Amino acid sequence: MTEEQWEQVARMTEPGSRLLRTMELKGGVSAQVTMLEIEQTDGSMKKLVVRQHGAVDRNRNPEIAKDEFMLLQSLVDAGLPVPHPYAYNTSKFIVPTPYIVTDFVDGFVNMSPSDLSDAMQRMARILSDIHQVDWARYSLDFLPEQLIWCSDKIGNRPRNPDESLNESTIRDVLESAWPLSPLNKNVLLHGDYWPGNILWKDNRIAAVIDWEDAAIGEPMYDLANSRLEVLWAYGTDAMHQFTRQYQALNLQIDFTELPLWDLFAALKPASSLSSWGLDSHTEKSMREKHQWFTYQALAGVHTR
Repeated sequence: MTEEQWEQVARMTEPGSRLLRTMELKGGVSAQVTMLEIEQTDGSMKKLVVRQHGAVDRNRNPEIAKDEFMLLQSLVDAGLPVPHPYAYNTSKFIVPTPYIVTDFVDGFVNMSPSDLSDAMQRMARILSDIHQVDWARYSLDFLPEQLIWCSDKIGNRPRNPDESLNESTIRDVLESAWPLSPLNKNVLLHGDYWPGNILWKDNRIAAVIDWEDAAIGEPMYDLANSRLEVLWAYGTDAMHQFTRQYQALNLQIDFTELPLWDLFAALKPASSLSSWGLDSHTEKSMREKHQWFTYQALAGVHTR
């Protein structure tokens, strides 16, 4: 992308503005994210974020920029802490790929909270708030059905399962139990609710970002995925605290099938964990925690 192209993006988003600088934001693997600092017509400065989704997401959903824009509009209206959406563009006239423009949220990813218990309580509450959004009221039925994706994942066993992450054992159990009984009503799912997609400021959650995996489906899907991610980031005690806080906020939810959804969460990194670019110490630790997570899920399935 040239400075002239970014200038056009800025002016299309904020007419009359002047581009001051651009900066690529690190951390994302599924999209190219760029910060634009602009001067508005009144002389004030403003920061925008341009998100260009990756090829995998665009192939899965050619309308992903439009869909994420509409979703964020609804979530802002619902009072959730998300980036405010300003514009989206699918024409490819200026930028070669579709993009969405949001405000820049002043916050940071906190992998070492000073008060871990408080952080887990706040994370659980926001996830609960997401699941309680009335997605039908906001006409979010354009989002994909999570169950279809899960069925496709389970129904396509690879020729060479990743036995380093117990893939065959996990698949054996899931295949024998699938399809699961619909114990809970469908909710709005973030799809990838983990510490890396949560921005903090002043010990509060400033924003939940990266909504390209949002879907409609079973709340246990999000919870299980978050449990594994919290375990990786903060440890066993934090995972248990996070889970208890979420359960206390959602007494109406049936958690009977959580061990099976834990197994599905454990299946997702199979055959890909080694390609995440992790240092050897981090990967070793994550593999050990993954094994513990899988075994506790298997034990839970057998004692249901």
